[in-house]
Amino acid sequence: MRSTILFVIALFLILSCSQESKVNFIGNSSPKLQFATARIKKFLPANMSMSFHFKIAKDSSIHPEGFKIKQSAKKRIVIMAIDSVGLMYGGLHIAEQFSFGKSADEFIPYQVNPLNEFRAIKFNLPWDSYRQNDALKLHMETCRDTLFWQDFMDMMALNRFNSLTLWNLHPFNWMVRLEKYPEASAFTDAEFNEWRNFWKTIFRMAKERGIDTYIVNWNIFVSEDFARAHNVAEYSLTNTYIGVSDTSELVKDYNRECVKEVINQYPNLTGIGFSLGEAMDNMTPAEREQWCLDVFVKGIQLADRKARLIHRVPFSADLGSGGSTHVTIEQMTRNALDTINVPSPVWVEVKFNWSHAHSTSKLIKTHGGEITDTYWNPVPDNYKITWMIRNEDFFALRWGQTDFIRDHLERNVHPYVGGYFVGSECYIPAKDYFTKIAMDSVEWDYAFQRQWMFYKTWGRLLYNPATKNDVFISTIEKKYGNGKTLFRAYNAAGNIPLMIASFWDLAWDFTLYTEGLYSFSGKTNSTEFISIDRLMNHPTLDSSIIDVNTYTKLITDKKQIPQEKITPYEFSDQLRGHATEVLELTKDLPATNPTLLYELADMMIWANLGLYFSEKVKAAVDLSMYHKTGDKTYKTKAVEYLNSALERWENIVEISDPIYKEMPLVHFNYNKDEKYFHWSKLTDQVKEDIEFAKAF
Repeated sequence: MRSTILFVIALFLILSCSQESKVNFIGNSSPKLQFATARIKKFLPANMSMSFHFKIAKDSSIHPEGFKIKQSAKKRIVIMAIDSVGLMYGGLHIAEQFSFGKSADEFIPYQVNPLNEFRAIKFNLPWDSYRQNDALKLHMETCRDTLFWQDFMDMMALNRFNSLTLWNLHPFNWMVRLEKYPEASAFTDAEFNEWRNFWKTIFRMAKERGIDTYIVNWNIFVSEDFARAHNVAEYSLTNTYIGVSDTSELVKDYNRECVKEVINQYPNLTGIGFSLGEAMDNMTPAEREQWCLDVFVKGIQLADRKARLIHRVPFSADLGSGGSTHVTIEQMTRNALDTINVPSPVWVEVKFNWSHAHSTSKLIKTHGGEITDTYWNPVPDNYKITWMIRNEDFFALRWGQTDFIRDHLERNVHPYVGGYFVGSECYIPAKDYFTKIAMDSVEWDYAFQRQWMFYKTWGRLLYNPATKNDVFISTIEKKYGNGKTLFRAYNAAGNIPLMIASFWDLAWDFTLYTEGLYSFSGKTNSTEFISIDRLMNHPTLDSSIIDVNTYTKLITDKKQIPQEKITPYEFSDQLRGHATEVLELTKDLPATNPTLLYELADMMIWANLGLYFSEKVKAAVDLSMYHKTGDKTYKTKAVEYLNSALERWENIVEISDPIYKEMPLVHFNYNKDEKYFHWSKLTDQVKEDIEFAKAF
């Protein structure tokens, strides 16, 4: 029997029959397995005697990071995998089942293989950040604390995320001192050693939890010290990420040297990523691609070891950086990707529905607009598409919607897809800057822990979309009780931002902030509340939903409504249905502790936001009908709907005011006076909609 085992990572965990279970390790144990067995020990029932045999085994039915669990004897559980990450996940599965109060007989046998090879978090770093705002700067101390990263990566491993991607404009000067360009860093020896130890620590912790790490930057930037020393790349001094680039040989060589040395000096770093966009305004798409090949790809090739590559597509098909697409540029990029000489697969990152993936699960557009099937037809050999699930829509309110995620995976995981990124550009999930009540009265220390359901649903379903709802229900039950009811409420509430985003055509980051009903206005060059007049004239993202203006024109022109389309009234009724379900499910649930209070409050805010938007859509239809027909009964009804909407908004303010601070919001970067968001700050604008309708 032993000859069939390729390698035994941990021979036995022997638990004695004492009042408190004791775990003894016999044999070789990797850090990944130590992480898993510590969880087993934490949740193992007292007085239980059982051994756990972890085996690296040849088994064609087990894929990388998958595992199989069986019981070979009454008190002996065998966990098999073909790699150490799979063994870790097997151990975590056992620990979780014990935490739910289950006996071994209830969850064994069990086997699972991951659906997605690449399951990543997108995490923007606060130093040298892409965008500049108080909402990002306030995370400096938290993100330098390795205890934060320990908790964050524990969460990632428990939720089966296997890649951490760290993003900022120019990360390299925080990571390496270049022998060729010592003037690029003004850090003292002590300061640089602190930074180097920081990076080494988080890369090591990630590896110990089965997590790959990537550094992703925005191309033709240099360190501030290098820019001053050589009078180059002036935009690197001002964080001006949209503009004309410095493509000099000096800047190219400096960046290439940075890439090479980061790979050489951090052996636990998995790879590098680049963007093909910012600070490249004066370059053609072909020139951008060639620059990145000459710098990033060449830097990887020059390094002393192999490293992986993240290549973002598509970026502008013209000379600007705002975003545009064209099939000829897709063909040019594909030719480069098919022949790129780095370890495969290259992860080709594509933004799903631009910056707002929490909308519809249909791929409507990417960065710049619609794309063809050029990147995946025929299926590539050298790379895989990885969908970027950007969230610029809700930072404060909790979210978790399992039906949407499962539907997303069913629609969008194909043989050419390697996986997903999940994360934000305008939000860093580190310091909690939302909570108004005393932090010592709630059960979280960091912002990401507030959004535990977001990470659990995305991570677990990316790994295995067949994960039963019982996993999420049991987790809620263990935390608060009423698991089934709260899970249903979570899913109903989670539909509301998805529907709102589907009703509002969107693009880059500031074009929608769902939880605040804000959207960028090109007319004023600022982020504004979505007023009734804007709603009347704005197209929808999801073409299956008819926008207000199109609908009322069809009605007044006496045209037939396409049967497969959803009218604004039908949309309003569906949204009201989800919101009403949330309120019905939560109305009698007691808030037994402050943490649950926040969970329930967020659901009720979502519900009232849904009811508010539902009333507002109907008001927009009737006001549009009045405009087209002159029938004043439409105007009267519109005012009634807006008065009802105001009541819902006042409910939001009443719920949120005692528990939420005013929050810095990156979406206000273009606004001269407004920097902080809170629902209470919008009540006057909600009332202005009523006055607008009366005067219309």
